[in-house]
Amino acid sequence: MYDTFNMEKFINRYIDYLENVKGASPHTIRNYSRDLFTLLDFLNGEKCTTTKLREFLTKLHEEGKKKSSIARTLSSIRSLFTFLQKKKLVEKNLAAPLVSPKNPRKIPTILDLEEMKLFLSMPDLSSYLGRRDQLIMELFYSSGIRLSELVALNKKDFYRSESLIKVMGKGKKERIVPVTSRCALLLQNYLNDKERFLKSSKHLVEFDKEAIFLNRFGERITGRSVDRFFATYQTKAGLAKKVTPHTLRHSIATHLLEKGMDLRSIQEILGHSTIATTTIYTQVSTELKRKVYNENHPLA
Repeated sequence: MYDTFNMEKFINRYIDYLENVKGASPHTIRNYSRDLFTLLDFLNGEKCTTTKLREFLTKLHEEGKKKSSIARTLSSIRSLFTFLQKKKLVEKNLAAPLVSPKNPRKIPTILDLEEMKLFLSMPDLSSYLGRRDQLIMELFYSSGIRLSELVALNKKDFYRSESLIKVMGKGKKERIVPVTSRCALLLQNYLNDKERFLKSSKHLVEFDKEAIFLNRFGERITGRSVDRFFATYQTKAGLAKKVTPHTLRHSIATHLLEKGMDLRSIQEILGHSTIATTTIYTQVSTELKRKVYNENHPLA
């Protein structure tokens, strides 16, 4: 097949291609280099075959490497051989028969109702930006929308009389999502807040006339800004769980399921393309019930 000397040349050529042709990031180049040269060390002068590649992956598994790490290494190997085939440097893709290890689906982190109430109480409602922060939190928990969907919201996407918002989801698919009457009222109040149109030491006036949510410069808020203040309020609340916008999305989906809403309706609200994605919340609900049972049963 291919001796180790040729493999080394092939790997170097591929890394050079990633760096100088594809313009891959230093992080990507570092990962690919580490994976491929680890393989080269494993071969230790032996010919590279599909069997040897399987042995290499088995060795990583026996060393206790995470499935995600092994899958990434396999991806690096596959990319190498795809490149070599395209360049007609090899006739056969040795990595083609290899199968990626399946990663077990992680149970999402959620907040229970008391934790949610605590988190929502953290913003300072005497300030304009504090009221904005609480509204953003409530909108996530009320609607289950994604961070990217929230920051993209425009005023025209809010239907006050119906308590509905229109969001642009993945694959540019639009969907209409209900919000609670309380959240709709807070949203209306935020859009009409007089401080939105007044300059202060804390923020500038509304500059972006279309966006619903503004940063302190009066421009459309970014996802990074939302993540930052979520982290601040998590610390302030003293919550051990990591709280992100997606945590609130997971939380409302689980809470709706526990209140009896069917999976299909939850799927439509969340904008999942398949019902299979939504079924993860049945596992979350089961885990929560088991936890409550163990904590409260007199003999547990």
